[in-house]
Amino acid sequence: MSTASIIIIVVNILLAVILAVGLTPIFVWWERRVAGFVQDRMGPNRCHIGGFRLGGLIQSIADMFKLIFKEDFTPSHVKYKFFYTIAPGIVFICYFMTFGVIPFADNLEIDGISHQMQALPMSIGIMWFIAFAGISVYGIILGGYASSSKFGLLGAIRGAAQVISYEAAMALALISMLLTYGSIHLNDMVVAQSGTILGFIPAWGFFMQPLAGIIFIVTVFAETNRVPFDIAEGESEIVAGYHTEYSAMRFGLFQVSEFAAMGGGAAIIVTIFFGGYQVPFMDTATLKANIDWVILGLAIILPLSLIMFTGWIKKNNVWPDKKDIRFRETAILVKVFSGLAAFILLSLAYIYFTGLSTNGTNIAVTVVQVSTFLTKFFMMVLVFMWVRWTLLRIRYDQLQMLGWKVLLPLSLLNIIITATVIVVGQ
Repeated sequence: MSTASIIIIVVNILLAVILAVGLTPIFVWWERRVAGFVQDRMGPNRCHIGGFRLGGLIQSIADMFKLIFKEDFTPSHVKYKFFYTIAPGIVFICYFMTFGVIPFADNLEIDGISHQMQALPMSIGIMWFIAFAGISVYGIILGGYASSSKFGLLGAIRGAAQVISYEAAMALALISMLLTYGSIHLNDMVVAQSGTILGFIPAWGFFMQPLAGIIFIVTVFAETNRVPFDIAEGESEIVAGYHTEYSAMRFGLFQVSEFAAMGGGAAIIVTIFFGGYQVPFMDTATLKANIDWVILGLAIILPLSLIMFTGWIKKNNVWPDKKDIRFRETAILVKVFSGLAAFILLSLAYIYFTGLSTNGTNIAVTVVQVSTFLTKFFMMVLVFMWVRWTLLRIRYDQLQMLGWKVLLPLSLLNIIITATVIVVGQ
């Protein structure tokens, strides 16, 4: 195996691990800031290390260490301690593995050898995602049942019923997309979204199949136990549901799994319905042919964005006391982001004027596509958080009615329409 192959494999694995696990403190911080914005309050902004608050991120890091060093207590009434112990791990592993088949960019060609930009370069694609997303409910059931708690058991039953109700509609919505794309390989699906509709609309799955897109997004919210479908852990009804009796890092694993599920859901929605790594109106061949113009555009946009961000930092971090220790954070962050803007500008200018080799062009295109995927990914995660702090939790009967009486018939109707259009078109 060549050095380039090893590097690409490591990069793909690191991307999957960071998106599934490494971003958890960031997501916790981001969700708190979004909640503060929606509820017209500040959010976390006090916890600091030597005056460095990083916008409240230090609070999330403090909470992470609190869980690590907290006593891992097992209640005496727990009867099945083995299942009680492994339940959080099952949920975590299942959601973590869903990132394995997500394509972060088109195949990267180095020295004539093509490399898939996936952590697990497999062709089963969406089937892998559905399998692990479905198995994750076993961890929820085990955690609630093994806790020997009525609240945990109620949460587990609710979670199982919810998954059964919504996986049917999710699978049927995916069948419509499989008929549309003609492949189960996620990279093939992204490649199929590289064109346009009517010459000016990106050929994304959501625009080709809006009904399937809406159904799939709703069912993903239900699969990840996010509001308004968080009845499995309804705090106002059953304390905390299936993880009521957990503490320390076993509780922490459930929380990390929740954010991993949200990230996995966002990644698969972006991949199937919003063009994945595709830059709107520019497929891989177009990017390669116009990479100089892309680099020139980035050399203008990225430094300007960082300069505007440093201006925002200075405007929103003014303290009445000139001796306030937080002044140091503002001054240092402004210097850091200003230096980063200058570095990006000089680096991209150097690349633009010196030119790129064939391998360099391929790598540059891959970097642009990975950045595009991450941008869409974070925007979708923001939607998850926005919905959580906007909508109310629906009742159990409403959840079942929506799943069986609304989404399931609509997904069946969508399959019939899709199949009819395909047959007539042939």
